Amino acid sequence: MHLGNSVICPVTGVPMLAMMGAAAFWAFKNAKKDFKKEQTLPFVAVTALVFALQMINFTIPTTGSSGHIIGTILLSALFGPYAAFLAISAILLTQALFFADGGLLALGCNIFNMGFIACFAAYPLVFKPLSDKNKPVLAAIFASIVALQLGSLAVVAESAISGSTSANIGLFADLMQAIHLPIGIVEGVISAGIIAFAQKSGLCADLKSNVSKNFTVAIATTALILAGIISAFASKKPDGLEWSLLNMSETFVAQTQGALYTIFEAIQAKTAVLIELPSSIANISGLFIISAFMFAISKTIATKGIALEK
Repeated sequence: MHLGNSVICPVTGVPMLAMMGAAAFWAFKNAKKDFKKEQTLPFVAVTALVFALQMINFTIPTTGSSGHIIGTILLSALFGPYAAFLAISAILLTQALFFADGGLLALGCNIFNMGFIACFAAYPLVFKPLSDKNKPVLAAIFASIVALQLGSLAVVAESAISGSTSANIGLFADLMQAIHLPIGIVEGVISAGIIAFAQKSGLCADLKSNVSKNFTVAIATTALILAGIISAFASKKPDGLEWSLLNMSETFVAQTQGALYTIFEAIQAKTAVLIELPSSIANISGLFIISAFMFAISKTIATKGIALEK
């Protein structure tokens, strides 16, 4: 669901960049209130895992499309919505800068669609109530579905406002909703499994335990394997957004005019150095970049004390 620069015009992209920048500052201030220093390494490891999981596109049968999990509900469930928003924002920024995956002009839209909606709508309104009723699996599945469906609708609205899909907005909405439903279900199942593993490992209850440390090592090792090996076998079929746009290509109008579009494209051409490397090396390099980024953020927002279950 990574929007490229050509789908979003500056009238949409620039205000969304400003709003998501403000949202990141707000999330940073709130994360400092309850993010504990013992959470640093687990947080870095899970963020790295989400980064790696986003590299793994799985085929959606009979559609000619593929999808990957986003991981925002997973991060919110384990570390709270504010820290999760910072993590997904950092992931999307890293992808845009170093892999040209998602446009820099569209970065604010992508953060809103894949981060803000999940953290501050799907998590508190869907995941938390079900989780509080001791239904964690249903919570993860339904929250993931809601996050993906609302995010898909936001993509439709942003592209229509930009003028790229306004000629056939109804078809685009139908395609986006339909293709992201199975992606949301798969994301929910995977998230539920990892959340259950984290809870059994004592991640939320006792962050200093050896079991919790083992969880961190297991998650970090899995992220490394996914990025370095498994990602090479990911589906090459177009993802949900690409598939939807391909199915309405005759009415799609690329937003490639103007100085701002040229500037953002030029910046990405300079920064996207990892796409020139072999995929495994590039993916592992990206993994280390996001890990270092999140370690620095964690150290900045961390407070003393033992975190309680969220």
